[in-house]
Amino acid sequence: MVSIFKFVASSLVKTVFSTAPVIALVLFISLGRSGAEGVKPPVITDKPDMTWFTDARLGIFIHWGIYSEGKGSESWAFHGGDMPYDVYTNQASTFTAAHYDPEQWAQLFKAAGARYAVLTSKHHDGFALWDTAQSRFNAKDFSPAGRDLVGPYCAALRANGLKVGLYFSHLDWSHPDYASVLNEAGQSPSDRTNRFSYPQGPENPAAWQRFLAFHDAQLKEICERFRPDLLWFDGDWERSAAQWKMAGLRQLLKQWDPGVILNSRMQGYGDYQTPEQALPVIAPDGPWELCMTINDSWGYQQRDHNFKSVRQIVRLLTECASQGGNLLLDIGPRSDGTVTPEETQVLLGLGRWTHKSAEALYGTIAGIPKDYYYGPSLLSKDRSVLYLVCYDHPADGVYVKGIRNIIKRVSVVGGGELKSRRFMQALWANQPGILIVDLPEAAMDPDATIIKIELDGPLSLVGQQE
Repeated sequence: MVSIFKFVASSLVKTVFSTAPVIALVLFISLGRSGAEGVKPPVITDKPDMTWFTDARLGIFIHWGIYSEGKGSESWAFHGGDMPYDVYTNQASTFTAAHYDPEQWAQLFKAAGARYAVLTSKHHDGFALWDTAQSRFNAKDFSPAGRDLVGPYCAALRANGLKVGLYFSHLDWSHPDYASVLNEAGQSPSDRTNRFSYPQGPENPAAWQRFLAFHDAQLKEICERFRPDLLWFDGDWERSAAQWKMAGLRQLLKQWDPGVILNSRMQGYGDYQTPEQALPVIAPDGPWELCMTINDSWGYQQRDHNFKSVRQIVRLLTECASQGGNLLLDIGPRSDGTVTPEETQVLLGLGRWTHKSAEALYGTIAGIPKDYYYGPSLLSKDRSVLYLVCYDHPADGVYVKGIRNIIKRVSVVGGGELKSRRFMQALWANQPGILIVDLPEAAMDPDATIIKIELDGPLSLVGQQE
């Protein structure tokens, strides 16, 4: 077993990747992904039902792989030259998954208030967490873990009522056929110098077709074996939609796993947007999800102790939800499968708030413009309940402008009733004035307080169409 960890890139070509399944799929690729693919993607007409996703609000992202020893970044360590390739891949020798307990993971995610999770089934390094038949570069054949790690994760999530997401990188910096063609958009000479991304000599279109066959074969395994509710793609940027044959790939994925939701890293052929590490000032069109690390790293890093506070994460979560989006909060378990104490503490602290605030968080829609309330807000789907998020204690009450409705009741979610009054009304001019809600300091939640305003019908605001 020791010798298999001391391989170099050339041996990967000869022993790690199995070519037989790829050869068998070349004809499949030409049939399954044929047809012209224009520069502009067509209008997507086969959108899945996104209700569970838009209701979920919180998911957990899990970056776990051979990089989880914590000595270097995931995949980028060798791609960027920070670590030699063979040193990077030799980290597989310590990827034991000895304490991997997917049931414990699922219970922790549920306790945090998450409704789904996304696991890195294969990152850019090409190492697969399941026992893929397409390559020996996987957890079963190339690490002391010695088994499929994806199936138990899927089963545990489903047993705990969570939706199953799997991350998959389109690119594969370890596959011998990947760096075989340039991006058809063209690159300057400096863009093609990385041997893991682009050919260092002539292009080899036949090798690229072999890679697409390999790529599709792995995705077919994932779809048919694990039936994920969501596929979270990454790594589409090094090739064009036409080179990836994304339109055909979307069709295949929908055949293999009907109802699956695809993220946006499909060159325009996905179902929702995925901004990364930066909260959008203006919400993307349609369903969306912000992916954000719990500290400064995607995977486990021994040196990274800069964890976000529960209060900061609650703020991110409510800012996303108030604009109709989700937060996909990333954690990085260690190579043995354990979640760090710091991550566990943050997730459990987050869960205190999400469970208390559940009625305002899950299944609601984006709230009112911030011209009416200077903070995040949400609405019930029938628009008869307005939820205001308040991070800090207001000096003289919470102000909301322009509500025409009769106010039936005002309270704190998870707390008691509040007093409210109208201020600066001009009824002769059809101006309802400002609603002021008295919020005692004793009613404040340490992470974020949510005020519930129950209306006599669907919300009606001055200046907004009925």
